[in-house]
Amino acid sequence: MRTNRGIIRPASLRQRSAALAAGLSAAAAIATPAIAQTAAQPAPADEQEVQLDTLKIQGRTADVNPYAQEGAPYKARVSGDSRRTRPLAETPQTITVITETQIKESGRTDLRSILALQPGVTVGTGENGNKFGDRYVLRGQELKSDVFVDGLRDPGMTIRESFNVEQVELTKGPSSTFAGRGSSGGAVNAITKQASTEYNFVNADVTGGTDEYARLTTDANIKLSDSFALRGNVLYSREDVPERSPANRKRFGTSLSALMKPAHNFSMTVDYYHLTANDYPDLGTYFSAAGGTPVKNVPVYTQQGDFVRSSVNTLTAKIKWNIADGFRLENAARYGTAHNGFVNTGARLATRSASDPTAPGAVDTVLDTGHQGWQRIEYLVDQLNLFADAKLLGMKHSFLIGGELSHNKVLNGTYTLTRSGAYNCATGTSTTLNAWCVGNGVANIDTVQGKSYVQGAWNVDWQVDTRSVYLMDTVDLTKWLTLFGGARLDNYDYKLVTQSGTTQTPYSYSGNLWNFHGGLSVKPVHDGQFYFSFGTATNINGGESDVGTSCGYGGFCTVSGTNYYGSPVKTTNFEIGTKWEIFKHTLMLTAAAFKLYKDGVFQTATGDSYSTSGTLNTGRYKVEGIELGAVGNITPRLSTQIGMSFLRSRVLASTTAAEVGKKLSNFANVQINAQLKYQLTDKLGIGGNVNHRSSMAAGQPDTAAVYSTTLGTYSYQLPAYTTFDAFATYKVNSHFEARVNVQNVGNTDYYLAAYRSGTFVYIGDKRRVTFTLSGKF
Repeated sequence: MRTNRGIIRPASLRQRSAALAAGLSAAAAIATPAIAQTAAQPAPADEQEVQLDTLKIQGRTADVNPYAQEGAPYKARVSGDSRRTRPLAETPQTITVITETQIKESGRTDLRSILALQPGVTVGTGENGNKFGDRYVLRGQELKSDVFVDGLRDPGMTIRESFNVEQVELTKGPSSTFAGRGSSGGAVNAITKQASTEYNFVNADVTGGTDEYARLTTDANIKLSDSFALRGNVLYSREDVPERSPANRKRFGTSLSALMKPAHNFSMTVDYYHLTANDYPDLGTYFSAAGGTPVKNVPVYTQQGDFVRSSVNTLTAKIKWNIADGFRLENAARYGTAHNGFVNTGARLATRSASDPTAPGAVDTVLDTGHQGWQRIEYLVDQLNLFADAKLLGMKHSFLIGGELSHNKVLNGTYTLTRSGAYNCATGTSTTLNAWCVGNGVANIDTVQGKSYVQGAWNVDWQVDTRSVYLMDTVDLTKWLTLFGGARLDNYDYKLVTQSGTTQTPYSYSGNLWNFHGGLSVKPVHDGQFYFSFGTATNINGGESDVGTSCGYGGFCTVSGTNYYGSPVKTTNFEIGTKWEIFKHTLMLTAAAFKLYKDGVFQTATGDSYSTSGTLNTGRYKVEGIELGAVGNITPRLSTQIGMSFLRSRVLASTTAAEVGKKLSNFANVQINAQLKYQLTDKLGIGGNVNHRSSMAAGQPDTAAVYSTTLGTYSYQLPAYTTFDAFATYKVNSHFEARVNVQNVGNTDYYLAAYRSGTFVYIGDKRRVTFTLSGKF
């Protein structure tokens, strides 16, 4: 044993290869994913031992994150998903991993802000201003239903936090063999902190800052015996949205993990997670006109009574059993519920009626009727995996045979809104909208609508039950040539009931989804590889749970008078790439080129398009591009993660001929992000982040971005932007460290996403300064 900063550092984390060979170390129970991947190929001798002075400089996440590369806390060595049976440097796919150290030093806290910095990802808006929770677009494809926690799907559009997260893994490209239905552009997997019997520690972070920012997190692991340990995490956070107060965000969360090891080859972990998020929302601004730009300096018009809420509770149980040499069994089961709701107010331009007594015909900013909805989510999933390492015909195989059962049920409903505010100046006398003209300068703007609400009835009952089996194999044909592949079958039952008044309309169908992945990697030297891979993803009609029968947004597509279900939407990705580890495996360089095709996209029938084509699977897209990356230590004192994506999207087929050749909505062709930290001395480190996005256009998922043939340009186009963050860390002593973060140093105006009609535009956060004191005992 050796110690560092008050934490007992087990030898199993210094020399994982030896622990794997023995199969008896306690680390094997808490870091099975790492075991599976390093067992296939022992680590070089030069990375089995890391000097203490390097750890002192590079940061402390290596002490507690079993997946990180020792001495390079920005670099993950392995995935937290044990089904990834090789180290990330040998995994033939673009996978970006954001480690806990990188997350903390960036000052980003929720999943939305973390992913907004990743190349290939953009933040999306929802139908009718949907604000249930997080929504992302990856390589031009919806990602909101493809978020996973520890390899299990986390359904619903809840708000997601990072206080109990070890690392965030972003898999790019279709991956339905791992993820199941959906995952057209890839998937997000959050790896959570787990209890360990190898050490005791207590960590606490206290943060304060501008805009009434306050955040407290604690992380404690208690070893009660060699066979039992507990780990708990707690979060409290409150902040005003910079320069958009009184809009604010509040969070409370807790997680508890218990590890039991009744035998050296068997362990069980039980995790409980809770998060309450309560935001006072701001839908931002809007476009001045088609072909125009977002309007600046729109005052905060959020009304009292507006809110965005999420309450999430999950219980997860996992077992790991090393049956025999080369054979192990893992099972994970989770039951979860989530309650989401939102009532929002949006702004737009409107023309006053001719009868308006003040300014007939004038164009003014008004508030709309509002956007609202509630959601109740219940899900149950069980995933079983059997891993087997064997030699067949002189070749080494890593087999995975798995199965999964899942039940996802989402009940969507509405709120009944009441407004007692003044007449809407845009229409003169009507009280239908009760909107407020920003130009009037009315005092107490947050109460102008006099808004109140009560929860109304449900209107959409969505349910999918799935039974899945999959088989994967990674085989070393020679020391320098590896073949990999996998297949998955999902058998599903889909049920949807819509309700309007007392009328209920049921829809139901069932079917099978087949998906595959495969490829070949060549290693001309030990530390580098070239690879070719392909992967598929499929999704069903009505795969999105929150939009009912809104066909253009992933809801169930119907044809009047026809029992229509359509064919699954299929996405196929082809990728060639290379990965190299240098500087004793502390820096990884990656490059990849890909082409993604999405076929059979559901599009809303227009005119006689259905009678002509006989299907709604009429859309076809292509996304292609190049991604470059570097993560780890450039020098022993300089850590970095750099990512660049240069992409292009095109509509290849559509029911609307004019859309062919146009790009997809909320899609940036160029995205660049770099986070760097330089350790000036053993105590003082400085760093920062640069984030660039090229321009994006608004639209909806099933069509091209909205285009004006009159103007000859995209109707609602968000301008490109570049923002800079900065931070500095100072080690006070062996127990305390201080950090200062400045986000959006230049106080830049920038916009994250826009609704298809331009009626609201999400504003990126302005400058914020925070100070954090971290204690570790």
